[in-house]
Amino acid sequence: MSASLLLSIVTFIYLLSALLYTVFLVFKMPKIGVWGSILSIAGLIIQTIALAMRWIHSYEMGIGHAPLSNLYESLVFFAWSIVLLNIIFEFRYKIRSIGVLTLTLAFLSMAYASFSNDINSQIQPLLPALQSNWLLTHVTTCFLGYASFALSACISIVYLILKNKGGKWEGNNFLPSFNIMDELIYRSVVFGFLLLTLGIITGSVWANQAWGSYWSWDPKETWSLVTWFVYLILLHARYSKGWHGQKIAWLSVLGFGAVLFTYFGVNNLLSGLHSYA
Repeated sequence: MSASLLLSIVTFIYLLSALLYTVFLVFKMPKIGVWGSILSIAGLIIQTIALAMRWIHSYEMGIGHAPLSNLYESLVFFAWSIVLLNIIFEFRYKIRSIGVLTLTLAFLSMAYASFSNDINSQIQPLLPALQSNWLLTHVTTCFLGYASFALSACISIVYLILKNKGGKWEGNNFLPSFNIMDELIYRSVVFGFLLLTLGIITGSVWANQAWGSYWSWDPKETWSLVTWFVYLILLHARYSKGWHGQKIAWLSVLGFGAVLFTYFGVNNLLSGLHSYA
């Protein structure tokens, strides 16, 4: 069985998992939620195997690089990162309901990857600028950071929807309280911010090796910095101004909007040194 076939199977597993999480939340059926979790774990395991197979196959082809070099591979890794963090948060904080949004996002990422043309989905030799040991560190830290921001945004959306309904929300067995969601938004942002910071630093070192400059104000670099500042403002507002609740939730959603533009908008609308990503 090929890695591509396994990844196609994973796409439908994530879709089914998202549907089961939705049934769990809407119809208050705990057993269905358990199956949603089981499927998400199974999908993550199969996806990990598929990524390993793709990595090994690249060496068999004489190319030899981590499967992180183009849009197709980055989308697949983004989905993997989202599901991994969702599972960690789910078991750490006993919150299953956020999987409705996170698994849907993982499915959409995989589905979008599947629409990439055949050339992008194939294992290709690295461009000269990508031929560096920094590839794995830089891309991994950035995308784990993006996934953490995605998790924060998903929790923020749930928070804002419940707030719009009015009244106080004390939480139940299916959705956490406002206080817990507020804390989870903050923790996931902190984790993502640290990883994005590391990603920008490693990217700067890599850029100096590849292009002779630590910073070139390339559109991707610029928007990564914009994203970093949005989350810096969020953390500053939390620490210094005591912001909580809806203000932080809106900033989290805004920050993830910046993430999406950095990832998709720059590639599709702007040209620069990162246009191949």
